[in-house]
Amino acid sequence: MNSENSTISTSSTSGTGSTKSTTPAPRFAFVGIAVSDMAASVAFYRRLGLLFPDGAEHEPHVEAELPGGLLLVLDAESTIRSFHPDWRPPTGGSRTGLAFRCESPAHVDAVYEDLVGAGYHGELKPFDAFWGQRYASVHDPDGNGVDLLAVLTEDTP
Repeated sequence: MNSENSTISTSSTSGTGSTKSTTPAPRFAFVGIAVSDMAASVAFYRRLGLLFPDGAEHEPHVEAELPGGLLLVLDAESTIRSFHPDWRPPTGGSRTGLAFRCESPAHVDAVYEDLVGAGYHGELKPFDAFWGQRYASVHDPDGNGVDLLAVLTEDTP
């Protein structure tokens, strides 16, 4: 390849959102999590304040409506395989993160202690992050990271 005839384009019309489409954008609807144990997952997310219907722990697909209309959807692995037979759980770590905003830095600590005390894995103990938040991370029953956060204020001890 002759480097004198090569050029690099600094503007792009594909893959960057720089072109306008006449097709309306779809509305983001839910965050879905494949779960290996529905009852354990429903119990975990209920501890974080999400509301699932009675009996949800026995269903293959459940939804919890979040403020603003977004849904958190839990699907049993068998449900996913019912329409995607070749699906396998990811290996080597999660590529998805969920975060729950707490009322205060002390609330981050209390929620973390409640979850760890209930037997869930505490990945990162609460700490004051350099970006101005009290932050902690736990794992749900399937090993997905769930972060807890609250803004640090000047009067935070």
